[in-house]
Parts: sequence; C-alpha cells; structure tokens
Amino acid sequence: MTDALLAALIEADGTGSHAYVEKLCASAADHGARPLASLADAAHYLCLLHGRFPGVIDHAATRSTDNAARQWLVQACEAFADERAYITRVSVALGPVPSTFGQNNCDSAVLQQRHALEMLSQSDRRGCAMGAALTLTLDWAGVRNLLDRAAIRAGIEPRKCSLPGREATLAVARAIAVDDASARAVLFGGRQLLHQHRGLWELMQARASVRAMEG
Repeated sequence: MTDALLAALIEADGTGSHAYVEKLCASAADHGARPLASLADAAHYLCLLHGRFPGVIDHAATRSTDNAARQWLVQACEAFADERAYITRVSVALGPVPSTFGQNNCDSAVLQQRHALEMLSQSDRRGCAMGAALTLTLDWAGVRNLLDRAAIRAGIEPRKCSLPGREATLAVARAIAVDDASARAVLFGGRQLLHQHRGLWELMQARASVRAMEG
C-alpha cells in the first residue's frame, strides 16, 4: 500500500509533472529557442540543493536500521555521488547563473530548502528519512530527464544513471512500512521531499518570469 501511495505522489506532484520543468525540457530540445539561461539557472540551483555531500540519501543511510533497505542504500549512496558530479559538470557546461533581480533572496531560499532536507533526512522518526531518500530516487527520473536534455544542449553526452530502479525502490518502501506508524512516516518524508522540489521549480519559474520582464 505504501509503495502504491508513493508512486501516486510522484505521478501527481513529482518533478516530471511540473509545468515549468516540462517547458524547460521542450525548449532544451529546440535549438532555435533561447533556454540556456533558464537551464543554467536550474542546474545551478540543483547544485545548491543536492550537490553537496552528505545529502539526503547519505543521511538516511546513517538513520536506517532496516535490513531490507541496506543493499538499496549502498547502491543509492554510490550512485548519487555520481549524480552530484553530473549536476556539477552540466552546470559548468551551461555557463554562469543568469543575473536575476533578487538573487540573494533566491540563494537564501534554496539554502533554507537544503537545510529543511537535511533536517528531514536526519529525522529519528522511523521511516521518515527513508521516505525522503526513496522519494528522491523516484523523483530523480524527472530531474534526470531535464539534466540529460540540458547536457545534450551543452554538448555533453548524458551518462547512465545507476540509481536503484523504480520497482526496486518501491519494493523497499513496501518492505520497511511494517506498521501504520512507519508507513505514515515514509509518506510524510516523501511528501516533504516533493514539497521542497516543487518549491525549487516554482522559484525557477518565478526567476524566469523576472528575467523576461527585465528584457
């Protein structure tokens, strides 16, 4: 049940379904468009949110005592280290973050988001940190789709993502939700992770609108 609910959350509120991300993906494929500033913006702030070690999955690995999650965490931690390097490489290739009015406030907002994710992924509530880690991995498919399109636009060959797959991740969610309390905690962690991601994309959309008005 918990796995189905997590999958439904991703479908409804995940990165891949956000209208601004869909717009960015479409514009990245159109070489006649001018999406590089917005792509650089997204890559820069993804670095700020997820580019530093330890991250959500690393913190969760120190909190989880579930044997069912152990191998998944080993693979996910190693794979996300590669994802951090990939975000940085794409960000550098796309160029500097575009100047946008209110820059300092935006930086502060994303740093606050990062702090919120750090607190979430270090929660002592059983299932909460794992819920965030599992949901990050599930939602990363949408993030990765955007990153790969941005990489191609910047002349970089996309690299294979080695994060655990959707079915393996959902199987861990099902295995660790052993009672109502842990199931609620997993879903709480998942919802909070998605809330922070949607906040990021809404900030990116607002920044793009400001640049458009500035001309």
